[in-house]
Amino acid sequence: MKRILRQAGSAKRFDLEAVETALRAAVLAAGARALTELLRGVGCGRREESVVCGCGAKMGSTGLVKKELLTILGEVEFTRSRYECPVCGASRHPGDEELGVVGTSRSPGLQRMMSRAGHRDTFKEGREDLRVYAGITVSAKDVERVAETIGAEMEVWSAQERKTLLWAEQERDPRPLPQTIPVMYIEYDGTGVPMVPAEVQGRKGKQKDGSAKTREAKLGCVFTQTGTDDEGRPVRDPETTTFVGAIETAEVFGERIYAEALRRGLNHAARVVVIGDGARWIRGLAELHFHQALQIIDLYHAKEHVANLCKLLWPNDDQQTNRHRLRWWTDLEAGKVETIVREAQKEAVSSKETAEKVHTELNYLAENKERMRYASFREQGLFVGSGVVEAGCKTVIGKRLKQSGMEWSVRGANAIISLRCMFLSGRVEEFWESRCA
Repeated sequence: MKRILRQAGSAKRFDLEAVETALRAAVLAAGARALTELLRGVGCGRREESVVCGCGAKMGSTGLVKKELLTILGEVEFTRSRYECPVCGASRHPGDEELGVVGTSRSPGLQRMMSRAGHRDTFKEGREDLRVYAGITVSAKDVERVAETIGAEMEVWSAQERKTLLWAEQERDPRPLPQTIPVMYIEYDGTGVPMVPAEVQGRKGKQKDGSAKTREAKLGCVFTQTGTDDEGRPVRDPETTTFVGAIETAEVFGERIYAEALRRGLNHAARVVVIGDGARWIRGLAELHFHQALQIIDLYHAKEHVANLCKLLWPNDDQQTNRHRLRWWTDLEAGKVETIVREAQKEAVSSKETAEKVHTELNYLAENKERMRYASFREQGLFVGSGVVEAGCKTVIGKRLKQSGMEWSVRGANAIISLRCMFLSGRVEEFWESRCA
């Protein structure tokens, strides 16, 4: 460090950036040396308690083994005891267990930084961020491995949490709880994630040949509302939105979003509202897990169905299409779904194929009419759009997993989805604290 200061003092022009960079490297190197000293004796020496294998047998020491660790300060080395099972041959390093580096050469602090870098952008960009911001040199593949490993650990942690919540709900005292949450909203939707060919082989999709290039990731969010603004419009409570998601069946996802609602205080909510696009799986989960909730069809999706109905009834008359679309949208916002259905039924259609499509749209409106009383919902100060989860599909999943040229395995995609849900829900510290417990 003295050498750096002497060189800076003798230079004709003081290069602040160069001095900053050199000093940071020197400080990190000094920190790495200090950490190496602090690690001396960790995980080695005589132990009061026996080291026992997973099979139950007592393990014997086979001596000391060095291990190199990459930390946020740089590379360090420590020596720890190795134990081997005489029965099954398995080995353990208690020092690794004590430091939280079993099966990895990355320190917990560096793992945290790498997982954060990997969740935010491409693994290549994450590598560059670590180099520029922290002076840490790792490969993009290193960032990928660590981010996916931590994401998978987060999923295991949250799965155990779900299991505990669902068990507690079954055992819960049936007496009503204090209603401390005025309105709780639950929204969920699906979005396609580009997959490697092996993950979509034999699956039906939207390609011209009927094949698939994507798998549907289901994303759910929970947030609360306490009041409205001066004009009576609903206001989402700040920093209350949490996300859960994965590529999985609707049945499995149903337990995931239900457990998240329980964690957020479902039983303390005076009112529960489920908003979705009206897809059968969305309605099915609402009726199964949130049967007492008020269900609302997202207004934008409802308008899309009305617009499509108009195109089917007047395919060659833009003036009629636009006139009826605007009028029926007004009826829709007023909650007068029956008026739209009744007037549409009077119109003639050009073919049997068109008639079937019209029938499908009319059925959609008729089946969901009670979920489309938008004027009433607004009078009650409620949201009528699923914009939160739709934005979530773009930010939580699309922004990270649907960039140009990306292809994922289900395992890798689910690990990153878990990672992003934890970060964007503000739950990362909970995970790291549980990991250290």
